[in-house]
Amino acid sequence: MSAHRHGAGEPDSGVHRHHREAPRRVPSAVVTVSDTRSEATDTGGALVVELLEAAGHPIVSRALVPDDVERIRGAVERALADATVRCVILTGGTGVAPRDVTPEALAPLLERTLPGFGELFRMLSYAEIGSAALLSRALAGLCGGRLVVALPGSRAAIRLAMEKLVLPELGHLVGEGAKGA
Repeated sequence: MSAHRHGAGEPDSGVHRHHREAPRRVPSAVVTVSDTRSEATDTGGALVVELLEAAGHPIVSRALVPDDVERIRGAVERALADATVRCVILTGGTGVAPRDVTPEALAPLLERTLPGFGELFRMLSYAEIGSAALLSRALAGLCGGRLVVALPGSRAAIRLAMEKLVLPELGHLVGEGAKGA
């Protein structure tokens, strides 16, 4: 039996203990990156908010910024300036088009990257959309012990990432990231 699978009667693994001790409510900020969306048409950002709130995570702030490195970085820095924010989730700007600059905006802010997030997201996406999944530059990392996640703008991609990756591990990631921060 692998070290990652425990049957009935076996001792609790560290992962299970960390999940149990993780924060249940993660105050979050949502940033939509788009040159074409408005507050009224931002269905991707609205879905992130809906999914977070349904899971019991309060929304501290929400912003909409154009595909511009400095504006994106500024929105994330403003969100993180609020000490109550433990997670920032961005939607949009993670593709390969010249205007897709979210990863470039985040790179100098991230103290630690979580390569597994992008790898797993693209793997899950591949199962749904095939080889087009390689066009995604979705990423996640830590900034000051707080989680920053950049998702594509597509509602299907947002739902996939939130339901399969972000929400199941949100408290765990934030709890681990805050250690020593």
